Amino acid sequence: MRSLLAVLVAIPSLALAQLKDVEKVSVTSSPVAGNVHMLVGAGGNIGVSVGPDGLLIVDDQFEPLAPKIHKALDKLSKAKIAYVLNTHWHGDHTGGNAVFGREGRIVAHREVRTRLVVGQDRGDRGVVPPAKKEALPVITYDTGMSLYFNGEEIRLTHLPAGHTDGDTLVHFVGSNVMHTGDQFFVDAFPFIDVNSGGSVEGYVRNVEKLLQTLPADVKIIPGHGPLTDRAGLERFVAALRESVTLVRTRREAGKTLEQVKAEGVPEHLKSFGEGYIKTDVWLETVYRGLEKGAAKATDSK
Repeated sequence: MRSLLAVLVAIPSLALAQLKDVEKVSVTSSPVAGNVHMLVGAGGNIGVSVGPDGLLIVDDQFEPLAPKIHKALDKLSKAKIAYVLNTHWHGDHTGGNAVFGREGRIVAHREVRTRLVVGQDRGDRGVVPPAKKEALPVITYDTGMSLYFNGEEIRLTHLPAGHTDGDTLVHFVGSNVMHTGDQFFVDAFPFIDVNSGGSVEGYVRNVEKLLQTLPADVKIIPGHGPLTDRAGLERFVAALRESVTLVRTRREAGKTLEQVKAEGVPEHLKSFGEGYIKTDVWLETVYRGLEKGAAKATDSK
């Protein structure tokens, strides 16, 4: 259990881990398609809409990086930030809200606002304090909404519990760009925040549905990792399906968590465990998620 707890601790302290050398972090931009650009620094990828209506950003990394993010945005346009969209509540995606929320209106799912207002007490694993007033979303929604900005529809779609319970896909319809937030990690096992309503089986269902409904030739800005496309999402979905099936099969055969972790994953999946979420942590996440699901099924009978 210790390895999984270490990851759960890391989410509220991720900013500290990733920003030990703030001055060494560079924030760079690259064009994606149409009006959309992508900023990469430390933390979640930032999507940017640039056009006559001004700037709209999707996620904003960490507060200490705000000056560098501003410089990167200034190279794209000197226009004002009109909107800040949050794909979910984690600090590596909302940490800059306190700065950028003074400039543009923050838009997010209602659970994002709820979790930012309340914070999270993880007991001996640390505390995420309530966010500052200026960091809170001022426009929220339940199932989704659309903004019409820079000549295109920007469609926000809330997902059922997966990475958290407040995840949103952001589709720049005219530019044909999708920002997935942390519902997609490129060629890496994902983090699923069960303390924030996340669910292993829900996460897998979400990415499977996304793959089924993905527009043709869409460009994908993932929560973490390089710009990608349908092929990248297909690899990710295949890896999740195979690893979840593997754990389910072993668990149903009576194997313990330690045995499942000791057996690991097939060679072709090992590279997925070289990122932030290591293979043993992912296998434990899946095992305990299936265990929880089985317990719920038993209680409902």
